[in-house]
Amino acid sequence: MPEAVFFDLDGTLADTAPDLAGTLNRLKADHGLEPSPFEQLRPQVSNGVRGMLSVGFGITPEEPAYAGLAQRFLSLYAESLCVETCLFPGMAELLDQLDERGIVWGVVTNKAERLARPLIDALGLTKRSLCVVGGDTAARAKPFPDPLLLACCMAGVAPSSSLYVGDDIRDIVAGKAAGMRTVAAAYGYRGSHTPISAWNADTIIDHPLQILQLLENA
Repeated sequence: MPEAVFFDLDGTLADTAPDLAGTLNRLKADHGLEPSPFEQLRPQVSNGVRGMLSVGFGITPEEPAYAGLAQRFLSLYAESLCVETCLFPGMAELLDQLDERGIVWGVVTNKAERLARPLIDALGLTKRSLCVVGGDTAARAKPFPDPLLLACCMAGVAPSSSLYVGDDIRDIVAGKAAGMRTVAAAYGYRGSHTPISAWNADTIIDHPLQILQLLENA
């Protein structure tokens, strides 16, 4: 049985899309623009600020106005990290089961640590999560394996004894590079244009509680 399970945050552990979409539309309102439809924004959450501004403003990081918009977006988001954000259905039960079985778990995300930590705290998980590794915690963010290797080091477990669950192809690339068993969360945002079946994950799940079956069959 795996000794540890690590989760991506946005689109895997928690449904953060409502608050991120709300932030984007507040920023658009500040610029006199109409709001973007939620269904258009949700798939971009895994791509972070870059994805949200791409849809909302049609702008890329190479353009001069991008840096200012990104800074303002992050400032607005920091004010409303956990208004509508919640754990995905079944995730709370899964975490309870992991705790009961003595399987440590943590969060490895590309969200900046200064935003990830207060969000985990607002969700009431700080004392239970063994680690919160952000996109700026390790030397390189996903798809490089550095954050996952750091999480394993913090947990005192070997990567080969760990699962990594994520809803983006970069999560699977990073997990495989780290030597972990990878699980693709089909219930998440899946911002990549590559079909989830082509991500080369070890397993694809449609619901968090399916991870329990993986633990029992490992």
